[in-house]
Amino acid sequence: MAEKLEPAKVLYCGVCSLPAEYCEFGPDFARCKPWLIENAPDLYPDLLKEANEKGVDNVSDKLQSVGISGADGAAPSSSQSGGTSKKEEVKRLPGGKVKKKDRQEVIIEKVVRNKRKCITIVKGLELFGIKLSDASKKLGKKFATGASVVKGPTEKEQIDVQGDIIYDIVEFITDTWPDVPERSIFFIEDGKKVQAG
Repeated sequence: MAEKLEPAKVLYCGVCSLPAEYCEFGPDFARCKPWLIENAPDLYPDLLKEANEKGVDNVSDKLQSVGISGADGAAPSSSQSGGTSKKEEVKRLPGGKVKKKDRQEVIIEKVVRNKRKCITIVKGLELFGIKLSDASKKLGKKFATGASVVKGPTEKEQIDVQGDIIYDIVEFITDTWPDVPERSIFFIEDGKKVQAG
C-alpha cells in the first residue's frame, strides 16, 4: 500500500489572509510587514534586518528627544506615536483601496417608462438617518401613489415613487425631515446633477 501523505501546513497572514509566502504580492505589503516579522521571520530575513535597523534609529531618536528632562520630553514623544496610529486606522476595501465616505445628499431622478408612465427615484435619504421603509410609506400617503424601497443598480437601496412628483417632493422632504437641508437635495436632469434650491 502507498504511504499516507500528511497535508501541508500553510501559515496564513493575519493581516491580508494570503499565505505568508505571497504577502509581498498582496494589496498592502507595508501593513503585513510587522505581522511577518513577528510570526514568520524565516520567510523574509530582509524584513528582520530592516526592523532591527529602524529599531536602532528609533531608540536614538527617542534618546535625543528626551534629553535631560525625562518627564517633560517623554510625554510629547508618546503623543506623537499615538497620533500616527490613528492615521493608519483607515477603512480599506479588498484590493487595498481606501473607502470614501458618502456625501450627505439626496438625489431625485425621474425615469420614464412605456412613454407615458413616470417613476420618481429618491436616493440618499438613509444618509440622514431616515428609515427608507417609513419614508416610502409617508411618500405613498402624501402623493396617493405607490412607493416602495428597492435596490438600485449600485446595490444601494432607493425609493421608487410612481408618478411625476419631482418638484413637489423637495418641499415634502424638507418639511417632513428638517435634518435634510434644501441645499443637499439635487435633481438629475439630462444626465447632469442640478441643485434643487
